[in-house]
Amino acid sequence: MKRKWFDKKVLILGLSKSGIAAAKYLNSRGADCFITEKKPMSEKDAQVVKELNDEGIKTEFENHSQEFMQDVYLAVTSPGIPPNSELMLKLKEKNIPVISEIELAYKETQVPFVAITGTNGKTTTTELTNFILNKEFKAEKCGNIGIPPCSLLDKKTDYFVCEVSSFQLTYSPSFRPQIAVWMNFTPDHIDWHGGLDGYFEAKASLFAPQKRPAFAVFCAEDEKVLEFGKNYAGEKFFFGKEFEKNCSYIKDNAIWYKRNPQSEEKIIDLKDVPLVGNHNYQNVMASIICAKLEGVSSEKITEAIKEFKAPEHRCEFVGNIQGKDVYNDSKATNPEAAIFALKSFEGKTVTLIAGGTDKNTDLTEFCETVKKYVNDVVLLGLAKDRFAAELRKNGYENITMVDGSFQEGVDRAFEKNNQVILLSPACSSYDMFSGYEERGRVFKDYALSKK
Repeated sequence: MKRKWFDKKVLILGLSKSGIAAAKYLNSRGADCFITEKKPMSEKDAQVVKELNDEGIKTEFENHSQEFMQDVYLAVTSPGIPPNSELMLKLKEKNIPVISEIELAYKETQVPFVAITGTNGKTTTTELTNFILNKEFKAEKCGNIGIPPCSLLDKKTDYFVCEVSSFQLTYSPSFRPQIAVWMNFTPDHIDWHGGLDGYFEAKASLFAPQKRPAFAVFCAEDEKVLEFGKNYAGEKFFFGKEFEKNCSYIKDNAIWYKRNPQSEEKIIDLKDVPLVGNHNYQNVMASIICAKLEGVSSEKITEAIKEFKAPEHRCEFVGNIQGKDVYNDSKATNPEAAIFALKSFEGKTVTLIAGGTDKNTDLTEFCETVKKYVNDVVLLGLAKDRFAAELRKNGYENITMVDGSFQEGVDRAFEKNNQVILLSPACSSYDMFSGYEERGRVFKDYALSKK
C-alpha cells in the first residue's frame, strides 16, 4: 500500500542516482524533499540541481544544516554513507529513521523482487536472470547495478531483479524479496562495516527469520555460504554441487537442474555458455534456479543463456589485438574477483595488469593464483609496491612496475609474449579514474587503438 506522503518532510542523504530517484518519486507523491550532500557542487551537478530545484526539491552542499535536519519524518540514504559517520550519528540522536532507496521502493510496490547479493558475481547474475525472465515475463533490472528501483515504480512490470549490496541491506530492515540469492562471501568493505563479522551479518540479514524470502538460493562452492545455507530453515536451493533435490550443478560437461530426485534435466552444454570460466558457470546456475522458480520453461532458459552477452567490464572480451586475446575485467576491484577471472584462463599464457587503489586485503591466495596461472604481471597505481612485495615474498618474480600512466601499463602488457592480456586489477580505481567503468572504457579504447 502506498504511503500518504503529503506534507511529510523527507531528507535524502547524498546526491546519488538512488537519492535523486527517491527524491523525484516522493516529490511526485506530495512529500517535501530535501537533499543534503557533503561534497561541493560540481559543474556536472549544476544542471541536475536546477531541475530538482525547479520541481521544488531543496538541495544543499558542503553542509548538513540544522534547517535540513529539522522536523524530518524519514531519511533515505545513499549506499556509501557508513553507520558510524557524523551524519548518521546526528540522525540517530534525533530518532530519525534511515532506510535505503531499495527499502523505500519495496514498501511502495506490490511487484515481487528477485534479490541477488554476494561479494562477486552479483551484476552478471542480475543481468542474466533479468534477461532470462524477459523471455516469458516483463522484468526490470535494478539496484546496485546502477538503476534505482524508485525510478521504475510507475512502469508496468512483473518482477524487479535487484542487485543488493551489503551497504543497501544495512538500511533495509523489512525488505523481503520473493527469491533471495547469496552468490559468495569474501572479505570486502571491512572498514565500512567495522569488521568482517559486520559485513557477513549485513549479507545474512537478507535471510533473517522475520523477512524470510519464499525461496533462498545459496552457493554450494563457498564454504561459508554453504554452511549458512545448510542451517537455514526456509525453503532453499543450492548451486555448484549436486544434492538430492533443489539444486543446479555441472555434470558431463553440462549444467543440470533438479527439483526432486526424479526430475533431473539438462539445461545447457558448457560449450554453449557464452561466459568464460567457472565463476560464470556459478552465475548461470544461480540464474537457472531463479528462472525455474518463476516458471520459465527450460527451452526458453537455454535459448536466453545462448543469446546472453557478458556485461561490460566483467571478463569482457575486447578483441584479438596483435595476436593476443584482450579481456577487460575492470570490475574486479578486490583480489577475490581477480582470482575468479584468472582461473578462467587455465591452459593459456597470461599477462595480468593489476593495481590501483589498495583495499589492504590479504593477498596470500591472490599471489598463489598468480603463480599458478600468470606468466607476467604488470603493476601500476598506488597499490603496486605492496602487490610487488607480496608477490616476491611468495616466490613470483615476473613483475613489471609502471610508474607512469595507465596507458604505459597497457603498452608494457602488449610487449609480453603471451596469448592473453587480462585487466583484472584486484583494486579500486580512484587513484587514476572516477570508477571502474571509466578505467574499463579507457582500457578498451586504448587497446583497440593498437589494432
